Amino acid sequence: MKTRFLGLALGLALAAPAQAADQAMIDAARKEGEINWYTTQIVNQFVRPAISAFEKKYGVKVNYFRGNATDIAMKVAAESKGGRVMADVVDGTATSVMLRREGHVMQWVPENKFEKQFVDPEGYWIASNFYVLTPGINTEMVKKGQEPRSYADLLDPKWKGKMLWNATSSASAGAGFVGTVLLGMGEDKGMDYLRALTKQNVVSVASSGRQVLDQVIAGEYPVALQIFNNHAVISAKQGAPVTWVPLDTSLAVIATISVIKSTPKPNASKLFVEFVTSEEGQKLLADAGELPVHPNVKPMDPTLRPDDGKFKAIFISPEQLEQSMPRWSKTFSDIFR
Repeated sequence: MKTRFLGLALGLALAAPAQAADQAMIDAARKEGEINWYTTQIVNQFVRPAISAFEKKYGVKVNYFRGNATDIAMKVAAESKGGRVMADVVDGTATSVMLRREGHVMQWVPENKFEKQFVDPEGYWIASNFYVLTPGINTEMVKKGQEPRSYADLLDPKWKGKMLWNATSSASAGAGFVGTVLLGMGEDKGMDYLRALTKQNVVSVASSGRQVLDQVIAGEYPVALQIFNNHAVISAKQGAPVTWVPLDTSLAVIATISVIKSTPKPNASKLFVEFVTSEEGQKLLADAGELPVHPNVKPMDPTLRPDDGKFKAIFISPEQLEQSMPRWSKTFSDIFR
């Protein structure tokens, strides 16, 4: 396996997992009746199917609010100032870390057999899925075999002005690309490379990684940098002219799910987290085109994973991502703006 892991998850013992859902928890959850799930997941692909399956299985209603990680953290903070947090369960690549800092996250994880990097060693979050960040390619504009497949390839003059990335402070953006280069090449070589890349006039747009990929699909540019590779596969299966390619090193980020500490519905909330991280819930994620973390569940395209796809990726913990992002964003701004 070529995958390399960074962050707190290495070398630390996991927090003691809770027991799997038993009938007493299920009965208590049913009495609690319903929960509010604040999620970053795509509604039609996973949110609605997961809610439908959970409600059918347990008879517990799930309401949802959909936003990005920052949206969710700000909403919970606003609710806290108003005297009551309405969320019971939250997810996202940075959500749990931001809310844990303010004391909003319960120290609890369900029983699991996940790899170490997919469970917080202190027990505040467990992974629901993960994302691998790579270039996305318009297959009508770039002939097969002509795709850039290394950092050096991106410096070819033929790509000048023909690549774009998201300009926000995100792993799926230019800042995340900066971080991937620095982690993969080291500081000195990485900074030299990034300065060389400025000559390529990579186009910056203030949008999401998904929207950047959509611009490539639409033929506005042939190459998008730092997109979620599974999004390219989802779109390709729908007939879009798009594919993805790994470079020398890719970045893998973890989406986590946690229970809110102040929830008045702890049993229903825990039951839902157990469902999402169970084999059944993980199969729903895989069916939605996401990359599951359960060892018994494969994604729709196994080559999306660095181990199965035989490419190199650096897994970064949510805590390390939050700690690193301010510097990566500043470096991106200093060099490329």
